[in-house]
Order: sequence, then C-alpha cells, then structure tokens
Amino acid sequence: MTRHGRGPDMSRRALLRLGALAGAGAALGPLTAGCAGPTGLPGPGTLTLALNRSLVSLDNKLNQFDAAVTVQRAVRQALTRVGPDLTVEPVLAESFEATTPTTWTVRLREGACYSDGSPVTPDDVATALEMYQQVNGSFVASFFPEFPAVTAEDERTFTLETERPVPSLDFLMANILVTPAAGNRPEELQDGVGSGPYVVSAANRGTGEYTLVRNDAYWGTPPRAHTVRVRFVPEEASRVVSIRSGEVDVIDSITPDSADQLVGLPGVRMERAQSTRINQLFYNFRKPAGHPLSDPRVREALTYAIDGRALAEDVLVGSVTPAEGPVPTGLRGAVPTGAYVYDPAQARQRLDALGVDDLSLTIIWESGEFAGDTFVMEAVHGMLTDIGVRVTLRQFEPGGDILSWRQGRAGDWDVLGNGFSSPTGLAESMLQGMFAGTAEKEETRDTYQGYVFPDVTELIERATVEPDAQRRGELLAGAQQAVWDTWPCLWAFVPNVVLAHQTRIRDILLAPTNSYDLAAVRVEG
Repeated sequence: MTRHGRGPDMSRRALLRLGALAGAGAALGPLTAGCAGPTGLPGPGTLTLALNRSLVSLDNKLNQFDAAVTVQRAVRQALTRVGPDLTVEPVLAESFEATTPTTWTVRLREGACYSDGSPVTPDDVATALEMYQQVNGSFVASFFPEFPAVTAEDERTFTLETERPVPSLDFLMANILVTPAAGNRPEELQDGVGSGPYVVSAANRGTGEYTLVRNDAYWGTPPRAHTVRVRFVPEEASRVVSIRSGEVDVIDSITPDSADQLVGLPGVRMERAQSTRINQLFYNFRKPAGHPLSDPRVREALTYAIDGRALAEDVLVGSVTPAEGPVPTGLRGAVPTGAYVYDPAQARQRLDALGVDDLSLTIIWESGEFAGDTFVMEAVHGMLTDIGVRVTLRQFEPGGDILSWRQGRAGDWDVLGNGFSSPTGLAESMLQGMFAGTAEKEETRDTYQGYVFPDVTELIERATVEPDAQRRGELLAGAQQAVWDTWPCLWAFVPNVVLAHQTRIRDILLAPTNSYDLAAVRVEG
C-alpha cells in the first residue's frame, strides 16, 4: 500500500482516505466501470428509486438486502409486518393470536386477494412455508428455530402449530411472502401474481430495473403513487448526481461524504433511523483444525490490530457505532458483551506468543454491502499490514459469484465483509440466523460462514423456545456472551440508516430495518 506523508493540518480521516484512494488500484486492480445513472426526469405520479444493489427478483427466499424489502413487499405480502416502532402489525392476517404455547390461530382478512382476483387462502400460506424450507441457503429460513405446520379450519382461518413454543412466530411470519400455491416454487420467483398494492409491468433481472404500476384489484387502501420505477445504480457518485439533478427521487445506503453533499441542498431531504443491522468483518469458520484462524486466541489477537475508533470516526465519519456485542444493542433482547480494543503492539505480541509469525489473509466482499465498504477495507488492509500480516483484498461486483465463495464452494478466503439485518427487530432472530449452526446445516452450507458451536447453538435454541419473557431474556444474554467469547469478527459496527429523497416525495416513514411502506409514499407535483 502506498504511504503518504502528513503535514500538520492533515487530519487522520484525510490520511485514511488518501491511503484508501491510492491503494485501491494496487490492492484491487481496475474496478469494473459502474453503470451510468438513470436519465429522464420522473413524471407526475411516478416515483423513481435508485438502489445501490441489484434487485434480482421480487421474491425474498434468498435475496433480501434491506432496501429490497421495500420493493418486494409492494408486490408480495406476508401475514404480518414489523412496523417502524419494531412492533408487529397485521397485513394479510386480520388476527394472529397465540392460543396455546405451541399453537397460533390466524384469520385472514376478508377480501384479501391477489392481483388476478383470486383469494388468499390457508393453503397458500402452507405452500409458502414449504417452499422457504426447500431453498438452499435461504436467508429467511435461517431465522426459524422450527417451521410451523398449517391446519385449515375454514377458508379464512387456520392454525400454525409447532412442536416446541416459538414465542416470536408472529414476528417471523412477517418475512414469509405469500404467493398462490399453484404457482409457488422452491426458488426465487421471477414472475407470478401477488397480493400487494403494485404489480410488475416490466422487469429486467440482468440490469436490476423494474417498473411497478398500481394494482387496480388491490384489496387494501390504494397506493398513492401510480408508478414506481426501480433502477440499479452501483456507483454512489452517480446516485448522488441523479438525485441532485432530479432524475431520481430516492437513493439509499449513503456514505457520510455523500450525506454532507446533500444536507441542506434545496429540493432534497434526508431521513435517518436507528439500524437493526450489523456490519461485520466475519471470520471463515470452515478452516481446518491446524489453521491459525481455527484458534479463537488468534482471532482475538487480530482484533487488536483494528483501530475501530478511526474507522468509525474518520473513515465512516460518525455514521456508525462500533459493536458492543454480536448483535446491535438496539434490538429487543440485546445486551452489551464486550468491546473491540485497539492495541497493535498487543496484537503482534499475542500472535508471536501463539507462534503465528507468517500469516496471510484474504478479505472478500461485494460492492455495496455497506456504505463506504471500499474505504473500510483499504484502511483495514493498512492496519493489518502494520502488524506484519499479508493481506489480499478481493472485491466482487454485484450479481457476481460471491455467494458460492461464502458457502465455501468456489474459493478460499479468511475474512468476509458482510452485513446482516434482523427484519424482526429481535436479538433472538439475529442470533438464530447467524450463530445457531449445526453439522446438518453445514452439510448443505446453510450455516453462517461455517459457524458451528454446539454449546452456543443449544443456548440460542433454549432461548428461542422459552415462553417466559424474563427467563428468555436471561438465556439470550448468556447466548450473546457465549458468541462473543468465540471472537467471530475481526471488527463489527452498527450503521445508521440514511436515505435521501426529493422534497416532492412525502410520507416516507423510514424504519430501523431500512425499509418503508412504498404504498404510503406520496408524490407531489
């Protein structure tokens, strides 16, 4: 990495930024040129979104990065949803009640139907649950400690039954998007009808562009915008230029530098919310027993090389908070378990004591995984190099094969730059999704980067099925400490949720899940 001198007026942030910019070519090689920004001003009644990641489908069995949820739920709906205050709200369900510790009774809304006029049925819910279970590597399925069985009582009423209590089932079902049973399949659906306020009039999976129009058969309150256009614009500079010029209405995943450009700009407003997401530099837990990273003492030693304060304050400019545990402390049931400490001398001393004197690490990530990802990776490259660790950075473009790499099917790596959200707002869901791995799940690569610790999994499973709230909280606290003590991350942080929109766009109620109700958004002028 190229080193730069620093005069008395050069801030640490400027130094890190210069190092990141100068080192990008050497560490990464030439990056693929980004797509050009969208052209043409949005028309009256048309809402145009520019996403930083490609929306490969309007189903969420595999692909559920945060901003995608906003669009996906506008076409397909669930029984419930998690609102801006992280409480459960009914959608297709008129009522959703726990009638025994292992049984929930659900009644569908009268008149709830799909865009073709056919009614939503209990069989559709049963089939949806079956399809989510059959997906290899499903993001949504990972949250369920157990999938419920559906028993229809009449055309609108059914029960969800589990062998053990699942107290958070009403939250979990907010992530199961329902489709007519006859057209459902165990993969992400590229077509088919939904029950949402919009229908798809045009789609191009390759470019990530979609056009949604108002569903005239919608059973609920009609959406306020007639047309929604979704664009994929990977380059943040292009997204900023597009919203400044009025070519797009909403952009998400904004870095602090871009936010600085947009704050106070006439015609543009910023929305912020506390996040339910954690971004991580997560270790690869599929290493053989003799590999240094298989030793938690080595994983912990490396964390001392990372200057989290500089990353949070100078590179990400106060837009994030260093993690104090394996999940964000803003989640219900989360507790602080520790802190990342910067002490490079101690990092080297610990590695030497462990006999680790010639370590090479490969760090991989997908562009757009989190705001400012390249700057963070370049700074981490320098920090690890300073303690004598050789580092290779490998950046994947959106739509590439990083999923195969993450599953250990394509190539070897050591640290993954990744983000993980809790769409339920519950600590137990995030713990279940990331850290409740089993040997059986690992056989199909359905664990989180190979993380399998039976004692940790047992603690999480005991917490997720505990009906008593106080006891569940105690078990969750113990599980979080147990996870922390395995040192799963080189570093982790909780980002703020930030988006920008034109002032003609009103009533965007941004939730901590980095999503909002698209049907409620109003377009003026």
